[in-house]
Amino acid sequence: MIDSVADKKTKIAYLYLLITFCAWGSLYVVSKFVLGKIPVFTVSFLRNAIAGAALLIILKRRKPEKIEYKDYKYIILIGFAGYFLTTAVQFLGTKLSNASLASLINSMNPITITIFAAIILKEKLTVVKILCIASALYGVFIIAGDVDGSGKALGILASICSIILWSFVTVVIRQITQKYDPFQITVYGILIGAACTLPVSAYEIMTISDIQFSWEVILSLVYMGLVCTGLAHVLWNKSLSMIEAGTCSLFYPVQPVVAVLLGWLFLGERINRNFVFGAILIIGGVVFCLINRKE
Repeated sequence: MIDSVADKKTKIAYLYLLITFCAWGSLYVVSKFVLGKIPVFTVSFLRNAIAGAALLIILKRRKPEKIEYKDYKYIILIGFAGYFLTTAVQFLGTKLSNASLASLINSMNPITITIFAAIILKEKLTVVKILCIASALYGVFIIAGDVDGSGKALGILASICSIILWSFVTVVIRQITQKYDPFQITVYGILIGAACTLPVSAYEIMTISDIQFSWEVILSLVYMGLVCTGLAHVLWNKSLSMIEAGTCSLFYPVQPVVAVLLGWLFLGERINRNFVFGAILIIGGVVFCLINRKE
């Protein structure tokens, strides 16, 4: 009976993760469009503000629990490093390179998350996890070889910095959501991220004249806020409270498959047979690990 409940819980977490990474994959494509009209930190602020406002309304109805004073430092860290710095640096990487390349680099998250989880949370680094990560990342490497992203050194560096930051924050989230409601932690983190971004966004608005708001941009921002930020981060943090961070991270390589496919459909970014082969390795690596899961 206990095993049946645990399996059901794990399957629900897998569903949450698939939705999360489909949403995050689409984020790269939508943000590439928006960043051509609005500066980086303003996009980051509006994304967090929209998500935070929507989630706060829901949280008020749920009657949030009291956070112990000693634990606020973790929530502030999640908001500042996770929802402020990571998001801004990620958008910068996307703007300086392209949607496909940025999302592919982001697929290195399984490595960094697994390392941080092993060091801080003492999660087991199994042979299966290592093989699955290797398979998935080789698929990413194959796809990356055919993505037009050469010469985007600064964008690549920014993307790498964002995954290191986010991987560390993910482990902190895993730790704190064992004690508090993941939804509540998500809301507080996003609101702190919005507050940190506001001053920089205000400076951008005052100093940059070529800011273009249109109905397409506004709808894109709403999508980024409600789906890519609000829904995705709630489901990600919930998943982290249900299963190991290392296992959650194995779904990351699914993100570039979605991003590259959508980039091809909507941005005209190139795709060929290597994409298909790489995608098979990525998805196969994830599926193999889930079938042979040992937690």
